[in-house]
Amino acid sequence: MSCFSHLFKRKSGAQQQDDSSSDYFTGSENITRYSYRELVRATSNFDQANKIGEGGYGPVYKGTLKDGTAIAVKVLSLHSRQEGNHRILVYNYLENNSLAHTLLGSGHSSIQFNWRTRVNICIGVAQGLAFLHDTVRPHIVHRDIKASNILLDKDLTPKISDFGLAKLLPSDVSHVSTRVAGTLGYLAPEYAIRGQVTRKADVYSYGVLLIEIVSGRCNTDTKLPYDDQILLEKTWRYYDQGNLEKIIDSSLGDDLDVDEACRFLKVGLLCTQDVTKRRPGMSAVVAMLKGEVDVCTDMISKPDVIRDFKDLTLRSRATSSTLLTSIMARSSPLSSEETTRTSITFTAISERD
Repeated sequence: MSCFSHLFKRKSGAQQQDDSSSDYFTGSENITRYSYRELVRATSNFDQANKIGEGGYGPVYKGTLKDGTAIAVKVLSLHSRQEGNHRILVYNYLENNSLAHTLLGSGHSSIQFNWRTRVNICIGVAQGLAFLHDTVRPHIVHRDIKASNILLDKDLTPKISDFGLAKLLPSDVSHVSTRVAGTLGYLAPEYAIRGQVTRKADVYSYGVLLIEIVSGRCNTDTKLPYDDQILLEKTWRYYDQGNLEKIIDSSLGDDLDVDEACRFLKVGLLCTQDVTKRRPGMSAVVAMLKGEVDVCTDMISKPDVIRDFKDLTLRSRATSSTLLTSIMARSSPLSSEETTRTSITFTAISERD
């Protein structure tokens, strides 16, 4: 099963800068470059009739190469901060759109997501993330794992897509500090609040996605009563009451394995725990999903959830205030230089609110 969508499958020849860059990653040798003219021809000059979507970094067009191969062409917008006159990524065209559209959205009626299909999708995405986290050198943290970034081919094989926010994580580095980006609902709280990227942030996002796939509903639904709006909170409540099976999608048919579905939900709860170190790595997640390793229920604790932007802002400010107090307590009395350094630290943190 192919479970990993290439970081950049093919690049337009118009963006060539340093041919050695393709050798920077282990496992990224098979990169094909196309000329801008080829991509103009394939998309009929980026005709609006061929537009199939638009992400945060620019529109996506369906195209057809001279040999008949269908492709998806993403034209990066100016505010994507990419360089060069034409920044274009070319992907395999995937017929069945994304999980957000088909399983969780309005497009689900044309596809039957039975239990075995969902199992394959859950395991496929986990294997793709395990590849990014453990096999690729340097390691890659995706930073935006969510249903709309899981694309499905004609056989409903999942592909992880959209690496616009991805960060490299060298083996000798535990985390990378960066401006917070991603999608609320999937964001690991420690990353959203402190801006520290680790592989465990992706693990959290995957846990949310896993529970979405098993339950058949989005992680946040403001149309529901307040206590039911956040899927992760509701799943924990059922688990704590010993009724975890109640969160399973009621539309699933005869092939549903309730015990397996509950095991997947427990893995999702493991992935979304408040304490980062208690979350499993993605290779361990794959083993648990396949039933090769038991799920240690003793390790499951209540997940942490950021409900909305107001919650995030308040918690970020509280963290900033606590850090400032701690710095000042260790620096008594403060010299002029120390006061300046403390103010800079506090400002830098506040700017992430």
